[in-house]
Amino acid sequence: MDAPSELPGTSTFLDPEQVPKIVSVDDHVIEPADVWTSRLPSKYSEVWPRTMQERGHMNFVGGVFSYEPSDDGELCDWWLYEDLKVPQTRLSAAAGFDRDDVKVVGITYEEMRKGCWDPVARLEDMDANWTEAQMCFPSFPRFCGQTFMEAKDKELSDLCVKAYNDWMVEEWCGGSDGRLIPLTIVQLWDADLAAAEVMRNAARGVKAVCFSEIPPYLGLPSIHTDYWEPLFRACAETNTVINMHIGSSSKMPSTSTDAPAAVGSTLTFGNAMSSMTDWLFSGWLERFPTLKIAYSEGQIGWIPYILERADKVWHDNRAWGGFGEKVPEPPSTYYYRQMYGCFFDDEYGLDNLEKVGVSNVCFETDYPHSDSTWPNSRETAIKLMGHLPPDVLRKLMRGNAIEMLGLDLDV
Repeated sequence: MDAPSELPGTSTFLDPEQVPKIVSVDDHVIEPADVWTSRLPSKYSEVWPRTMQERGHMNFVGGVFSYEPSDDGELCDWWLYEDLKVPQTRLSAAAGFDRDDVKVVGITYEEMRKGCWDPVARLEDMDANWTEAQMCFPSFPRFCGQTFMEAKDKELSDLCVKAYNDWMVEEWCGGSDGRLIPLTIVQLWDADLAAAEVMRNAARGVKAVCFSEIPPYLGLPSIHTDYWEPLFRACAETNTVINMHIGSSSKMPSTSTDAPAAVGSTLTFGNAMSSMTDWLFSGWLERFPTLKIAYSEGQIGWIPYILERADKVWHDNRAWGGFGEKVPEPPSTYYYRQMYGCFFDDEYGLDNLEKVGVSNVCFETDYPHSDSTWPNSRETAIKLMGHLPPDVLRKLMRGNAIEMLGLDLDV
């Protein structure tokens, strides 16, 4: 047994063995090469998602990837789909690499830690990280399935969405005894198809779906229209949580095209903050009081101010605020009732936990991304939360996630 940990700045000693097992609401899967080739009709073999290897040099400036083929570049596995070509990068498969070696370079499946794409190996890596269960966002489809929305052949796109979800439910999660939690995507280009896909997956026990934090950034209607009503209704009726990851609008906050990547990395919460404000004034949370919303990897330190500001605007600017009777209660009412913030390392947010909401916070490990705390997520939790009362610690590390997703796990 490890020695009890002394928390900096406190007299609290916490036995690591007494730390609740983590239920993480934000991790990622690198899809195996055969997800679509093994599930789609062969007539699509020239255009379906498939992989190939190539050498080249990669750059990441101003939030934009660029690439130049080169015989002396790093070997990289690429996804091909219609006319699209997407690299696998070490940023997305950083588990096992030293921090100083996590760079914007290509990577192959052989170089990745096997837990990135193999469910059995993933469970082993979860065991090494004090994690009982986790929910994984997609990689090649992007964080809410934008890849298929942007494709030309929407009949193929529809098949790709369904194939991904079948793989997610049956293969990635199917043999994990509930430890890998299915997270599905939908047909963003058609709200009725999306609603039907939510219903299809809810019938086999799925309780979570991806969505874009700011749909207009994808060229889609905003949530201030009725366009999304079938999808939101389906989620409310099936208790399917809407999960919005940073970057699910295909636009990460940055200040200029030549800003270093560190600028965007510091500002990653920006779209989540804007999205939460959208939802607070949209009226959907009043209309569907059982609908649940989660912000993945957005951290939580910014939430108290947004709630304070939204409530003040609601009170002072009702005459011209544009929300009419859609939002009869102060916006913070809907947040505390129906929204969750998710964090992996946020001391300031935890210092203001009472205002963030003890029941509105979920912990995440972000495996295998560059921000991940794997394999030290338990130690990170002790550093951040070891001084909290045991019941609060348990809620943040697992209880809130279990309640949010309706999981069959001990709270």
